[in-house]
Amino acid sequence: MGEAAEMFYSNGFSKTHHDSSDQILSNRYHENSSWFEEEIDVDLKWSFAINSVLHKGTSEYQDIVLLDTKRFGKVLVIDGKMQSAEADEFIYHECLIHPALLCHPNPKTMFIMGGGEGSAAREALKHTSMDKVVMCDIDQEVVDFCRRYLTANKQAFCNKRLHLVINDAKAELEQRNEKFDIIVGDLADPVEGGPCFQLYTKSFYDQILKPKLNHNGIFVTQAGPAGVFTHKEVFSSIYNTIKQVFKYVLAYTAHVPSFADTWGWVMASDQPFFIDAEEIDHRIEKSISGELLYLNGASLLSSTILNKTVSKTLKNETHVYTEEDARFIHGHGVAYRV
Repeated sequence: MGEAAEMFYSNGFSKTHHDSSDQILSNRYHENSSWFEEEIDVDLKWSFAINSVLHKGTSEYQDIVLLDTKRFGKVLVIDGKMQSAEADEFIYHECLIHPALLCHPNPKTMFIMGGGEGSAAREALKHTSMDKVVMCDIDQEVVDFCRRYLTANKQAFCNKRLHLVINDAKAELEQRNEKFDIIVGDLADPVEGGPCFQLYTKSFYDQILKPKLNHNGIFVTQAGPAGVFTHKEVFSSIYNTIKQVFKYVLAYTAHVPSFADTWGWVMASDQPFFIDAEEIDHRIEKSISGELLYLNGASLLSSTILNKTVSKTLKNETHVYTEEDARFIHGHGVAYRV
């Protein structure tokens, strides 16, 4: 796959580990029962059996836990929230990456905000048209241990088309002169005290992100839980916020078993999207090296058809995400506890 990816360190990181990750594990992981609990809300928990704890620590930005689970394989947990599971992460990452690439007429460059585990880059690099993928994650420790433990992404990390940057995505986009065909938000969910809620705001989309897109450029972001009972937490707000900035905005969803919910993504551009199942299948066959496990033309089209409850909320949503008026999902980041 070529030489090792370039690694840039654009800001400093604390090497000191604190006790908060140990506290998280003591609250949710018990040696005798070997179960891990994720608190989805004050009255709802999601638990799964584990074989072992592969890694735990606290970086400057977030609590990080990597578990080996019985049902889902290796699971990445950040600030107590399930981020990715080995068994079904392909659903999330195929839905995040491929729709924008398949809707763009000739995508060659991509900027990924977050994505430290490497799975988003892996999917992007399946497209033979891609010349350059920049993956910008704020947390060096996340990148380091994902490179070590998530063997499925080993080739992606070694691909010469991948450029790794350790920096805040906002600062990185601001200082770069180049523009991109696709910009991807593979960010952690916005939690109070977390490292990335500002990257969901209208001012960021309008003043920093959009100017870095080429003509015909497409922006896509993960947008949090999108189930009947959860879509009002952040999904509808992120959708409405992006509508204030881009002319064409498309929300779509899929069920991710390890998340115990339906998940949402939002794709946006100033050029209209054309999604035809047969044409998407043709583009997949023509443009992608390797096999997709979840997405095809029919599933992409169906993912854009939302149920009545969610559709009505998105239509009537008025909240715009700002730094002063942000919405958060349940939970707290490291900064909240300081």
